[in-house]
Order: sequence, then C-alpha cells, then structure tokens
Amino acid sequence: MPTGTPEPAGRRPPVRDPEAPRRVTLLELFFDLVYVVALALISRNLVGEVSWERAAHSLVILMAIWWTWAITTLVTDLYDPQRGEIKLLIVAVMFGALLMTTAIPEAFGARGLVFAGTYVAIHLGRGLFLMPTVRRHPQTRRRATRIFIWFAVSAVPWLIGAVAAHGAARLWFWALALAIDYLGFRLAYPVPGLGSVPDAQRNVTAEHLSERYQQFFIIALGDAVLVSGTVFSLHHSEVENLLAFSTAFATTLLLWRIYVHKAGELLPKAIARSSQPNRFLNTAPYTHLLMVAGVVTSAAGFDLVLLEPTGHTPPAWLAIILGGPALFLTGRAAFEYEVFSRVSLSRPGGVLALLCIAPPALFLAPLYASVGAMLVLAGVAVADHRRSRGRPPEEPAPPH
Repeated sequence: MPTGTPEPAGRRPPVRDPEAPRRVTLLELFFDLVYVVALALISRNLVGEVSWERAAHSLVILMAIWWTWAITTLVTDLYDPQRGEIKLLIVAVMFGALLMTTAIPEAFGARGLVFAGTYVAIHLGRGLFLMPTVRRHPQTRRRATRIFIWFAVSAVPWLIGAVAAHGAARLWFWALALAIDYLGFRLAYPVPGLGSVPDAQRNVTAEHLSERYQQFFIIALGDAVLVSGTVFSLHHSEVENLLAFSTAFATTLLLWRIYVHKAGELLPKAIARSSQPNRFLNTAPYTHLLMVAGVVTSAAGFDLVLLEPTGHTPPAWLAIILGGPALFLTGRAAFEYEVFSRVSLSRPGGVLALLCIAPPALFLAPLYASVGAMLVLAGVAVADHRRSRGRPPEEPAPPH
C-alpha cells in the first residue's frame, strides 16, 4: 500500500483513535449490570454461613468476578468499543460473567466447574478472539499473545480445583490461579522470547479509565443500598428496625462521601498529570478491589444487623461489621496516595479506631457495633472536611 494512503477500515486494528472522544459507551454501562447481581450474591454468600472459611470463599469469588471486569475495562480502554468486533467481545464477556454469577452460591460446591470453566473461557476466549483480529499488526498481536499465555497457565489450577478438588483444596488451587492472574498483570505479562508488554503499549486514558472505576464503585454502593431496602426485619420493635435501617443508610452515604472527597473527584486529572500514567494502571485494580471488598463486606454487615439487631455480637459477625469499613479505609488510603502521594492520618486513624472498639463491641448488640462503625466513618469524613475547609482547591500530585 502506498505511503500516505489510508488503511481500509476493515483492515485497521480495532484500537482507540488517540484523537477520538473517550467517554464511556452505553454498551459498557449495560455490561456493568451483570456485576450488580454478582456483588449482591457475594455479600449474601458471605452471611449465608458466617465463618472464616466462608469469608475466604467470598474473597476468592470477588477477586475472580472483579478480574473479569477489570481486564474487560482495560480492553475497552485499549480497543475501540465502537467497533463491531469489540462490541461482540463485550457482549460475549457479559454472557460469561452472568453465567459465572449464577454459579456463585454453589461455586465451592456442585457448580465449581461452571464458575471456573466460565472464568477460564472468558479470558482465553478473549485472547483467541483478539489475536487473529490484530494479526496484521505485530505489536498489538504480541501483547494479546503474552496475556493469553499467562491466562493459559492460570487455567490449569482453575480447572484442577474445579474438577479434582473440594473444600479447602479447591480454595488453595483457586487462590494460586488468582495469584498467577494478578501477578501477571503487575509484571506486564513477561513471556520468554517475547519479553514484557512495553510501557508504550500500556498507556491509559484518564477520562475513560477513571470514569469506569468510579462507576464500579457506585455499583458496589448499589449493593449496600439494595440490602438496606430489601432486608428489613419485622421481628423487632419499630425503633430498632428504623435505627438499623438509618445506620445502614448513613454508613453507605459516608462510604460514598469518603471515596469522592478530593481523590475520587480529581482522579482523571491525577492520571492526566502523572509523568507515568501507566503507574495508575499498575495499582488501580488492587486499590479499588480493596475498597469494593470493604463495601461488599459492609453490605453483608447490614444484612446481619437488619435481620438481628439485638443480642450479643458473635466474633465472626463483628469481623464483618467492623472489617468492611476497615478494608474500605485501607484501600482508600492507597487510593489517596495514588492521587496525592500522601496518606491522611484519618485513614489509618479510622482503622485503629475500629480495632479499639472491637473488644467492647463483643458485649454489645450488633446494632450498636454497627453504630460504632458508622461513627468512626463519620469521624473520618469530618476530618476530611476540616482539612479542606477554607483552603484553595487542592491539586493532584501523583507519585513520580
């Protein structure tokens, strides 16, 4: 083809045009609907039989569900979601994620193969779809090949765990598979003979990627709202019912407020100003996973308190009621560092306060433990407000 002649549309790789708008498409928002159901089932699974083993199961399920979303979001940041082939890919992943979601209640039981097999099919299928699609473009093809190889390696423990292992053995096999998937991403998918994905091919789009992470966090908060609105006990006094409901709503509002205050609002600008925008790509999936895990665990705590606000609080219940906000604040501290290169004292201070109220909360009703967690979050929100009140708007200063 002569130099300067435009490449036919059908032969152009379906990558993003650097000059095109980067707003989130309606198909991406439609894709997110699956995860509303998935997060709701994970929080219900956590309280179905409150135990440390069930907590570990829920964490593995959440990490797997989250990774299907995070990698698909990266695909829509690198490739043009307006192209027909990428639309088809998003719809296929949506179908697979929904099938995984149906298996969540029995993922560590009879439907383990459905859960793990679909997870493997999503990631390997994406590679098998993209590699021939970009075959005429060596750099893009090599990137897709590296990613495919890593997911092919992790497929082995995923499938062994689903077919040949049960209980704790399945948990360990799947934890190993997730470790491979998460580590491969962090290391830029190194493969002998191909090397790692070059930094030039890992650039992110501030407007699109930040908006997608913000949207998923709102989806997680939607799970908390769903619990508050549907799990409303009628077996206790109206005062107890209303106090439990009000506490759940206030806690959800505080989680939103703490997330968006400064760091959440300035995320797009922070990515755009970073000297290495792909640094955000290296950390955002993990920091947002922590915050989402905190919200999902908090929603499970709402479920417990709304159904049984009175009596003594079992240790496992207390771990959920206080552990959710603690996980969120831990992730929020890392998120703040991504945007401002610092961590406010209110974040670790909030975690410390939650640890301090844990021993006396064992002798109180679940409702009062929930109120204690809400007051700690309120203290963090007030500290945020006092720090920024009367000062000029703070500019992001991401790590160099």
